[in-house]
Amino acid sequence: MAKSGIFEEDPGMVAKATELKNELQKMVKEIVDEDDINVDAIDRTQQILCALRELKLKKPISLELDDTVAVPEEFKCPISKELMRDPVIISTGQTYDRPFIETRLNAGNRLCPKTQHVISHTFLTPNNLIREMILAWCKNHGIKLPDCVQRSNYDGLTKADRDHFITLLENMSKKLSAQRDAAKELRELTKSMPSFRALFGECPNAIPQLLFPFSQKSSSEILLSLQEDLITTLLNISIQDANKKLVAEEPMVIPLLMDALRTGTTATMGNGAAALFSLSALDSNKERIGKSGALKPLIDLLDDGHPLVIKDVASAIFNLCINHENKVRAVRDGAVGVILKKIVRRILVDELLSILAMLSSIQKAVEEMGELKAVPCLLCIIREIACARSKENCIAILYTICFRDPTKWKEIRNEESTYHTISQLAQNGTSRAKRKAGVILERLNRAVNLTHTA
Repeated sequence: MAKSGIFEEDPGMVAKATELKNELQKMVKEIVDEDDINVDAIDRTQQILCALRELKLKKPISLELDDTVAVPEEFKCPISKELMRDPVIISTGQTYDRPFIETRLNAGNRLCPKTQHVISHTFLTPNNLIREMILAWCKNHGIKLPDCVQRSNYDGLTKADRDHFITLLENMSKKLSAQRDAAKELRELTKSMPSFRALFGECPNAIPQLLFPFSQKSSSEILLSLQEDLITTLLNISIQDANKKLVAEEPMVIPLLMDALRTGTTATMGNGAAALFSLSALDSNKERIGKSGALKPLIDLLDDGHPLVIKDVASAIFNLCINHENKVRAVRDGAVGVILKKIVRRILVDELLSILAMLSSIQKAVEEMGELKAVPCLLCIIREIACARSKENCIAILYTICFRDPTKWKEIRNEESTYHTISQLAQNGTSRAKRKAGVILERLNRAVNLTHTA
């Protein structure tokens, strides 16, 4: 079939059209292959189709700025005085075009060109707002920006960044004022920069260097603010999946996190618990943390900790109790009583019911639940709360209690007779809740039939 139209007449447009079609094919494949809806890919597809349409209508997009077009000053890089292609924000809050500010930083220049203030760190944050404004302005003026210049370093870090990181770690073994300043900055950097978290995995002895102050003094002798910064930095580092094993295997880490649960500020306690939760994502770490005795201080903190802390604590306990041996340890360390006390007070009901349901696979836990009058409490929760998952956990726990302790069937029967709690759950609960409730109802009905027969 013969081809016709503008693309035949202009080789440049043929090449441009081919490029756009190839990109369009790639975008459509990406949209179709992904399970989720990729909004960015859809938007880009629309842009490509518009560009193809403009080519067909002989309205090609200009690839370069016309000298007659005045670029708004806020869109120009203060260094190059040109329209920014890849605007980024530095630590002083100023925006520059990435390749130009990176060139200065790589040369060791740590002064902001516009403010002349010292650049405290060299992480470059994309200024997406300015970039979108530039793209909109370019579209209105028939200008297409070339692709962004590739970053000079795959992880966004310059040589100056890496040198600064080493300096901060070295400062952790100097006098107290240097330790405090370094710890505070490392806390901020590892919070905002994944690449700085990764550096801890790349640099030998980085974690021992970070924790040097604890090697000289006990946690109780360390300044609370310094302890908070260091524990929070450990939390930030542990978020990086590649770091979890490395952090947990450092001999000082888990004991320090346990001390943080006992002696730290409220923020330190919460971040210590969050760090244990993060580290326990690895099965090997669950076992390591459990063997270290960390469940006891976690349970103690759940019992009397600040309301802002106990959610992180509950998350850590839940994750650790996925490991069977840790369930046994948690029951031994008093988890059942503490959890039921919180549930009775309607504190973190959904989270704590999930833990209690896991612990109900341990015979000693079931015995304690019976002794602590868990049955009426759980029945009451089924009636009161709306959360389907919590109702499911309640009926699962009740199922286990009643089939292991026949003396509890009377309470179930009285509840069903008065409120029809089990029947309603058998009709309206989750599929698992329906199954458990159905089995309980069958047992109750058999008991009634036997009574009538007798």
